[in-house]
Amino acid sequence: MAAPPAVLALAAAGIWSLPSAARAAAPVQAQASGEVVRVNAPAGKIAIRHGAIDKLDLPAMTLVYQVDPALLAGIAAGDRVEFTAERAGGRYRIVELKKR
Repeated sequence: MAAPPAVLALAAAGIWSLPSAARAAAPVQAQASGEVVRVNAPAGKIAIRHGAIDKLDLPAMTLVYQVDPALLAGIAAGDRVEFTAERAGGRYRIVELKKR
């Protein structure tokens, strides 16, 4: 259940803490780098092997991320990349991506 608009406004103003369920639903972003393992541009997916991303509670691993296919132009398996990943609603996606 989402927090009522009044609670969200108070939380944004720093007057009220959001309930834990509302905080958990808020997107979290972090920057990282890694090596591209696979690219599936038509499906908007990329697999990246990366180190731990503490802010997203991810250990070192290879993970398949959702990504806007437009960000995949010129990206291929074996490329070293820097990216901004986001966790929202239990899903991970890349919002920024560039070759190193």
